[in-house]
Amino acid sequence: MTVTADPALPAVDALVHLRADGVSVLVDARDGELPAVVHWGDDLGPLTADDAAAVVEAAAAPLVNSGPDEPTRLALVPEPRTGWLGRPGIVGERDGDGWSPRFTARVATLCGGTLPAGLTEAGAGALRVEATDPAAGLTLVLDVELTVDGVLKARATLRNDGAPYRLHELAVVLPVPPRAREVLDLTGRWGKERVPQRHDLTVGTHLREGRRGRTGFDAATVLTAGVPGFGFGHGEVWGLHVGWSGNHRHWAERLPTGEHVLGGSELLLPGEVTLAPGEEYETPWVYGVHGHGLDAQAARLHRMLRRRTAHPHGPRPVTLNVWEAVYFDHDLTRLTALADAAAELGVERYVLDDGWFRGRRDDTRGLGDWYVDEKVWPDGLDPIADHVHGLGMQFGLWFEPEMVNLDSDLARAHPEWVMGAGGRVPVPSRHQHVLDLSNPDAAAFVLERMSDVIGRYGVDYVKWDHNRDLVDPGSGLDGRPVVHAQTLTAYGIMAELRRRHPGLEIESCSSGGGRVDLGVVEHTQRVWVSDCTDPLERQQMQPWTAQLLPLEYLGSHVAADVSHQTGRAHSLAFRAATALFGHFGIEWDLTRSTPEQLADLAGWIALYKAERGLLHTGTLVRLDLPADDGRQSWGVVAPDRSAALFQVTTLTRPATAPPGRLTLRGLDPERRYRVTPLPLSREAFGAWNVPAWFGRPSDDAPRGVVLTGRALAVAGVQTPESAPETSLVLRVEAVD
Repeated sequence: MTVTADPALPAVDALVHLRADGVSVLVDARDGELPAVVHWGDDLGPLTADDAAAVVEAAAAPLVNSGPDEPTRLALVPEPRTGWLGRPGIVGERDGDGWSPRFTARVATLCGGTLPAGLTEAGAGALRVEATDPAAGLTLVLDVELTVDGVLKARATLRNDGAPYRLHELAVVLPVPPRAREVLDLTGRWGKERVPQRHDLTVGTHLREGRRGRTGFDAATVLTAGVPGFGFGHGEVWGLHVGWSGNHRHWAERLPTGEHVLGGSELLLPGEVTLAPGEEYETPWVYGVHGHGLDAQAARLHRMLRRRTAHPHGPRPVTLNVWEAVYFDHDLTRLTALADAAAELGVERYVLDDGWFRGRRDDTRGLGDWYVDEKVWPDGLDPIADHVHGLGMQFGLWFEPEMVNLDSDLARAHPEWVMGAGGRVPVPSRHQHVLDLSNPDAAAFVLERMSDVIGRYGVDYVKWDHNRDLVDPGSGLDGRPVVHAQTLTAYGIMAELRRRHPGLEIESCSSGGGRVDLGVVEHTQRVWVSDCTDPLERQQMQPWTAQLLPLEYLGSHVAADVSHQTGRAHSLAFRAATALFGHFGIEWDLTRSTPEQLADLAGWIALYKAERGLLHTGTLVRLDLPADDGRQSWGVVAPDRSAALFQVTTLTRPATAPPGRLTLRGLDPERRYRVTPLPLSREAFGAWNVPAWFGRPSDDAPRGVVLTGRALAVAGVQTPESAPETSLVLRVEAVD
């Protein structure tokens, strides 16, 4: 982006009212001030100029004792010079100068056209305001967009017009009303990503920082403030997400003066961004999402993503990944037999994981040497790639492009390509280090090696892994911090690979779910939710990952009977029902399975293929159940509300048996629906512990029950007494 604000131009003097999908955003850009969001929330309806001015006037805070003699103004990039004493929007300096700029807006456009003075009423649209401070030698551009789905997007670009300028932070801040007194965000660790946590928003700052050089298992994901007690289906909420895969900040702040805000930014390391004369820095997009209930918030994000041209719109292929079947034991005979078994079941994509490249017999060596291991694969990957393609399946391959083992030809040839600070090698993690992609030679090597392998073997799908945090993330050339440059270069390589190889899909994996954000999803078509495939853990991780991403992105696999991560044993029905609500796949050795297991698994694959059109286009519905219920339930309702699938999972035994009726949200209240339990998920229920509407296990087909959508939402249906760690799938179909 090139910013063009001319300090000789007159000041901007405009109000802009954007409206889309029940959301209003009223922006005050008058008197040359930086734009401020006056209202972000429920639709205000059409406004006259007098109406809009009155809304602004009514929102202005009164003067208070021992405060400024003018109302404090909260711009999208807050300026301390206005009296704002919360977290500032811009932190930087030029040898002690330019640290408190006073910007004047000189240019404003809406959807590319000149913005007139006064009020402009619009639907969805993109506002750009360009401002300058000649004394500070800085120009600032603010982009504010309301999508047709009611998602508010904002970012800032800073240009240095003077001597070198050291930028420490550039943030976007959005106001929320004082009734938003409770905060929800996510945390987690390896194998247990996206754990919800909530608390009151008290005076001060709830700050979530990610310093891992990747999004992180513990990322806030969507930081939400709402009316106390909000849930999936009720309560007004405002959420914020920073679409960035490097270091980042999210915060919720409540000031003693009464303001409540949500803010987000990239977290810049000391000295990471120093702008030379004429250079620019652009923040990641910050996404603001309003709704009534967390499901409404998620639905906006899902609709926005599904409208993108880069969205994976076709049927999401049943995927087999060989990792938990063979690990590093790459043997053509064994892998071919696994491909044969997968194809017979209806698998559509076969992914060869870690271990195919030179010297890679374990995780201590070889990383970075992206040449096929001649000792393991004397004929290259042609035999397995050709066999997989011959069976009608796509062929996928694992890479970890941003990492390197010191025991590798690459590290021995180019030790200066290894990230580090202070002239030392950082502490290893998983026996590996980080390849400095800010070095153009290292980036070019990675791109060319990946492109060569992908092209040579007709690779349809890349599992892009990232298995460690960035510690001492300095350039191997001069030690300067380079997380920002590393992140942009990784995005660039992904984009170039997809340009060179049309149709290529990329999965974002980072020790599992360590890189899940809207920045990387601009370049990838799938995320690996977690390295933990235990279905009980996945029952928590998948619904909360869906707060950001729709189910078609969420890699969800049926793994072995006994989890490789937790040691817990689960039935195939529980494992498969869990995997059904995502992008379905398999991660176990099919060649060692019994005929009965394979027959059951084939049934689940057929079910997924029959229902993926619904699961991957419909609206997410998560039910608010009492904390002591012992169950959770979530599902997907078709866009036309003609059908739905709901999953009812018993996590633990409740104090009462049965736990009571289940109400189903999201259906058309005037239509009649037949609700039936899917036979594949009934293995945990005997003849005596199911409600009458189920029918009996001996019945040729489940009987079900017919109720209106209103009755299902208000009265509901009784559910069976279920064993812990079992999951029942209900099909809901309109019958009128």
